[in-house]
Amino acid sequence: MPFKSQAQRRKFAELLVKGEISPETFEEWNRETGKQKLPERVTPATRKAAKRKATKRKATGSKRKAASKKR
Repeated sequence: MPFKSQAQRRKFAELLVKGEISPETFEEWNRETGKQKLPERVTPATRKAAKRKATKRKATGSKRKAASKKR
């Protein structure tokens, strides 16, 4: 799986130095990423939108349960 951002690449390098991941794993991810120009971070707006969708689903599900209990 390729890296998605420069921050993720740095985090994996840190884990490699600490010995928490193998050098093979780091090299595999690095190879798959290639020489792509990566963003510094993944867009925060994308994560917020996903969180909002999950929240809406939970609220909708509880309303349905309440409606079915009334019947």
